[in-house]
Amino acid sequence: MGWGSVMLLLAVALVCQRANSIGANWGTQASHPLPPDIVVRMLIDNGIQKVKLFDAEYDTLRALGKSRIEVMVGIPNEMLSTLASSLKAAEKWVAKNVSTHISTDNVNIRYVAVGNEPFLSTYNGSYLSTTLPALRNIQIAIIKAGLQNQVKVTCPLNADVYESSTTFPSGGDFRANIRDLMIAIVKFLSENGSPFTVNIYPFISLYNDANFPVDYAFFDGNSQPMNDGGTFYYNVFDANYDTLVHALDKNGFGNMPIIIGEIGWPTDGDKNANVEYARKFNQGFMVHISGGKGTPRRPGPIDAYLFSLIDEDAKSVQPGYFERHWGIFTFDGLPKYALNLGTTNTGALIQAKGVRYLQQKWCVMKPNVRLDDPQVAPSVSYACSLGDCTSLGVGTSCGNLDLRENISYAFNSYYQINDQLDTACKFPNISEVTKTNPSTGTCRFPIMIEPYYGGAARERRFFFPLLMAAAIALSIF
Repeated sequence: MGWGSVMLLLAVALVCQRANSIGANWGTQASHPLPPDIVVRMLIDNGIQKVKLFDAEYDTLRALGKSRIEVMVGIPNEMLSTLASSLKAAEKWVAKNVSTHISTDNVNIRYVAVGNEPFLSTYNGSYLSTTLPALRNIQIAIIKAGLQNQVKVTCPLNADVYESSTTFPSGGDFRANIRDLMIAIVKFLSENGSPFTVNIYPFISLYNDANFPVDYAFFDGNSQPMNDGGTFYYNVFDANYDTLVHALDKNGFGNMPIIIGEIGWPTDGDKNANVEYARKFNQGFMVHISGGKGTPRRPGPIDAYLFSLIDEDAKSVQPGYFERHWGIFTFDGLPKYALNLGTTNTGALIQAKGVRYLQQKWCVMKPNVRLDDPQVAPSVSYACSLGDCTSLGVGTSCGNLDLRENISYAFNSYYQINDQLDTACKFPNISEVTKTNPSTGTCRFPIMIEPYYGGAARERRFFFPLLMAAAIALSIF
């Protein structure tokens, strides 16, 4: 056996030492979300025993019942004001979304995530005054429900809530403009035995800074290490994590438990968002946290949730086109790359079972239409505005398409998102339906899955047909 094979087996063995240690974020901002029962089956098949949600959708929680999967249920930022100002509202929320699911559906709810990265600078301070009061009221409601020993509150925060005055982890402290608030929140969490939840994204460091050393984002030890007074950091994750550890320690909370609420790497929508990097990062992270070694400043097991489980084609692209491509699975539950989570006997991701697709047909540009036809540009613009064209562009999975193929991709995205309605492939005299798969190379022209109409997705059942009707009435086509 060669040395490379020995190292691979060792890496796999290390991952398997901490089987079941990894969780996953399950987001549902998709035009066609997979049915919850299919996702829960996929979680179980892949040995993922912890899941983090961004809301408290009834069908999702009910599907998790009796699965034994640990659940972190989420409260959207938009609800913080109401919950902060009304204890009664908090009690109602806990009764409906926590107590009932625990007692009736046997859902293993362990955490309530109050808000999601509420202190991002892009929110312009919108949630500064409501986050802590909302945390307090939800905690009171949990105590009144008698669930305080089982369910803990937390608040997933972006890593930008702390910073380093020296650029080294040892200079870590909470961001100056929110330092007092952060200390108050940490004190509250500590008093209630709750963890500090932080989202760490090395990809964003690379995305935001063209001069960021690429190797430092990964875990293979190829980067130039950072020397912090004799403590060496070989990757940005450890350095970021320990900056938080120093910030907590500096303010008297050195023993506070930390949860990595989100960590991952996208596969499309940017030159650095690709399958190769995503596999390298996520597999490297799994090996890195195996065996419970931890970081230089905080040895021990790391509790983490991969971001994310499934791609979401309805997410905002304001941060970047990559936002819709964080999943380790495609929108229809297919593994994107080889990834050993150390949780299954095969060491490979297992695809979703029971997924139902629409017909094998695509909407494409007619072959005889000229590229300079005056109808082309507005039609593509419209299709992309209501479809998903984030896989098009330099360095993306469909970056090698020619112009005609790009146009077809846009048309097909709109067509599939609209459930292959005939009217969705009626771009004026320039589109047609084909049964020949136009996919090529790394570019997949998807066939949409059958729509799921449960829970919040019911609204989507009528949204797109009504939108089409409105578009036709306004002579958009």
